[in-house]
Order: sequence, then C-alpha cells, then structure tokens
Amino acid sequence: MTYVQNFIPIHGHLFWSALIAVLPIAFFFWALAIKKIAAHLASFFTMLLALAISVIVYKMPAALPVMSATQGIVYGLVPISWIIVNSVFLYKLTVKTGQFDVIRNSVVSITEDRRLQALLIAFSFGAFLEGSAGFGAPVAITAALLVGLGFNPLYAAGICLLANTAPVAFGAIGSPVIAMAGPTGLPALEISKMIGRQLPLISMFIPLYLIIVMAGFKKAMEVLPALLVSGLSFAVTQFFTANFMGPELPDVLSALVSLITLAVFLKFWKPKSIFYFKHEEAAAAVEAAPASQTKGQIAKAWSPFIVLTIFITIWGIPQIKLALTGQYTGGNAILNAINGIGSAATFSPNVPFLNNHIINSSNDPIAAMYKLDLLGTAGTAIFAAAIMTKFLLNISWKDWFHVFFDTLKELKFPILTILFIVGFAYVMNASGMITTLALTLAKTAALFPFFSPVLGWLGVFITGSDTSSNVLFGTLQQVSAQSVGMNPLLALGANSSGGVTGKMISPQSIAVACAATGLIGRESELLRFTVKHSLFLLLVVCILTFLQSNVLSWMVP
Repeated sequence: MTYVQNFIPIHGHLFWSALIAVLPIAFFFWALAIKKIAAHLASFFTMLLALAISVIVYKMPAALPVMSATQGIVYGLVPISWIIVNSVFLYKLTVKTGQFDVIRNSVVSITEDRRLQALLIAFSFGAFLEGSAGFGAPVAITAALLVGLGFNPLYAAGICLLANTAPVAFGAIGSPVIAMAGPTGLPALEISKMIGRQLPLISMFIPLYLIIVMAGFKKAMEVLPALLVSGLSFAVTQFFTANFMGPELPDVLSALVSLITLAVFLKFWKPKSIFYFKHEEAAAAVEAAPASQTKGQIAKAWSPFIVLTIFITIWGIPQIKLALTGQYTGGNAILNAINGIGSAATFSPNVPFLNNHIINSSNDPIAAMYKLDLLGTAGTAIFAAAIMTKFLLNISWKDWFHVFFDTLKELKFPILTILFIVGFAYVMNASGMITTLALTLAKTAALFPFFSPVLGWLGVFITGSDTSSNVLFGTLQQVSAQSVGMNPLLALGANSSGGVTGKMISPQSIAVACAATGLIGRESELLRFTVKHSLFLLLVVCILTFLQSNVLSWMVP
C-alpha cells in the first residue's frame, strides 16, 4: 500500500487543484472567525475535512492520512503541549503561593510615570510572561495590572496587545519555533537564527511606537533615553540569544535584561515631568510596594523563573542535549549516565502503515516516526523547575498537584485545538495539498518574499497562536520559497515574524484583553484600535523580508 504524491490531482488544472486544497484552511477561517465555532471543534472538523479531501480528491489509501494525523497529534502533545502546560503551571505556582504579588509590586513601585509603567509592565514584564507562560496570560495579566494602576481600560488593553508583538515568535519557551521545526524538518536553531535577524529590528522600535500611540510624539521624546534603554537592551539580547542559544530563551532573557536595565536606569534618571492621562488627577500617584518587602523577598518571588532560566540553559547545551536524548558518545562519566536515562526516555517508533509508504516527487519513500523525546524536550526542563519551585516557595505536594491538575483542566480545550491543528497540518503535508498551494503561490515569483509574511499574519489572526500558524503554513512557506529561489529559512522566519503582527487583532487575543479589563461587549472598539497598528507593522515586516531576499541577503544564516 503506497501513495505517490500528486500535487495536481485535477490533471492539468493547478488553479482548480489549489481551490480544493485550500478548502480545509478556508473552512477553518470561516468556522473560527465568522461562525465563531469553538476553536477545538473548528480544528477537529477541519482535520476531518482534510482527511476526506486526501482520500476522495488526492486518492490516498485511507489508512495513510489517518496515520499521518496521529503522527501530527503525537507531535502536538510532545513537545508542544508539554511545554505550554508546564509554562502555565510554573506561573500558577507563583500565584498560588502569593509570590506573584511580590513580583508585581517589585515592578510597579519603580515609577509613577504612566509612560514608564507601560514600558516596564506591558513591554518588559509582558514579554517575560509571554516567554515563560504565553497562551493569553501576558495580555490578561499586564492589562489588568495597568487598569489597576489607573489606565483607561481601552488603552490598557490596546497597549498590552501592541507590546506583545515583540516576544510572540519565541513565546512559551520557544514553542512556535519548535513546532515549525517538526513538519519542515529544519533545525529549530537555524529557524531561530533567522527570526533573530528580523524580529529584533521590530522589537527595538516597539517601545517608541508604543509611547507615541499612548501619549503622542512630543511626550514620547520626553522619555527618549528610557525608550532607547528599553528597546535596545531587549533587541540586542533577543538577537544574541536567538542566534547562539536557540529558541527557548530569547523572550525570558530579553525581558529580564530589559526590565532590570530600565529599572536600574530609572534609579539615576527621571523625566522632567510625570505623565498622567487626561482623565486622572495630577496627584494620583501609585502606591509604592510595602516597606517590609525586602530584597530577599523579591529574590524569593522571582526564584522560580531564575531556576527556569538556569534549567533551560542547561537543557540547551549541545552535549547535554545529546545526552538527554540518548545520543551522547563522549567519555564524560556524568553525561554517559544521563545518556543512559535519556536513551530509555526517548522513543522513535515507526508510524504503522505510514512509514516509507508515501513516495515524494523525487521518487524516494518518506520516513514517518513518532518522535517522543520525553527527557530532552524543553517542557521537561520547565517541569523540573516547577518541582524545584515546590521547595523554593514551600508549597505542599497536595497544593502542588492541585495546581498542576487545575492547569490541565484549564488548558484542555487549547490543547485539543493544538493537537487537531497539528494533525490537520500533517495530513495536508502528507497528501501534497500544501505543495499544491505552494506551486500556486510560487506564481507570484519575485514578489513572493514580500507576501510571505502575510501568510503568518493571517494564520495568527485566525488561530490566535504563532505556534499554530507556523505548523499550518511552515511547509507551505518552505516549498514556495524553494520554487521561486528564495531561501527557505527566510520564508520560515517571515512566517513567524509576520505572525507576531497578527496577534494583536486575533479574536482570541481581543477576547482575553476585553475580559481582563472589563471591556466585554466592546471587542469591536478594541479591534479598531489595534488593526491599523497591525497592518502598519505587517508592512514593515513585508518590506524587510523583501529586502533580505534581494538586497540584504547577507543577513540570512
């Protein structure tokens, strides 16, 4: 039982073949954005539609697309969902123990100026939450915090959505990049490098853009030194971590460096006047953190995320990474011991009825395996940090497990959505539907580098997730780029970088922000606030990608 991939199932008619191939994606957009069907149901029905088209139109033996879907579902479970669950779990442990209040106070007590508060909370602190937890937590927490400080709810929500642009591509410990590496077959580090040569240019600009939107150009210039410190420290750290450490740490480290650098800078520099919104009294100052909050208490509150950073760094060291996945061949006794455990915890069984049963365009059989690196995945590093947090914050095992299962319960539908989306993406890839679309997109020829980021933008707008968008369009970008002579890495980076500009207008993000700021029922107002900024930043990414493909090719790894 074999299947030779046929990219033009309606013989001689690429256009009509593409119309059929795009049906699952169009259905998903329609079900989620227009009919407002729950995301997990929309993704499930989309996967079923993709299965039907692969059998009826692409003439695949039914067992092949079904098993391909299971391969995608397993990849969606480990590593993607495992990373997200543990990221949110770690954050919830700090909330459960009351340490998150200390974290919050340590941030908001630094300055009374609304512009600088927005930089510290919406930009730096929000990026930290995006890097360690993601999944709506950054916007929800930072927007609610700004409202509590006296920000207008609409502005608080809009500012936090706009600030969330900078870290999304590396959110939840690099989930979007890790997810893209699976179906495309390219190393996560290489994709990380490409994004790290695009996104820092946007990240450097976001603080200035944020304050111009919030207070106007003149008021932004009054705090220009702080904007430079915030943006440059974040962008430089994001560049180096993405290029030399991989996709797991750019957000966490960039946010910490930006947060600490700006906080220290504000010890020595103050704006000439304190900025408040027009609706506020000039004397409406922020209450400082309690005097009893010592440096030791602050260090304790931040300790789970410090440990997280250390563990993720250790997990990312190449030799240790090899040992954790049972591939180490050196002479170090400790690493050999870890290698034994890693080998026992790493499974790569062939996918039944699928492995080597699909023949690609080069007439080569395609290998298909369930890849389960239980110890080597970054999710396990986060889980280890959560175990350490139990002792650092002195939480009982009973409460620890209670928080863990509460996290699973809370994330059950988002996890199902991810599993079905990844399963659907694998079916489209195995059948050749994605290649059909790629061949059609390749007709744009020299203009494809300009339009490449638009695919990522659309994907995040619909799914609310850069991870889902990367899975959905990663292979499509890769194949399209190869067909027009564009570097595939640049196309993958453009998908993720373009995707971050769609996050602020995603219906899911809008709903989260409105719920957190008491704007339920006013979602259309918030969308009108963010859509023009989303389109402007998308245009910037499109121009940058086009230049990197034609003039600035030296920037591509």
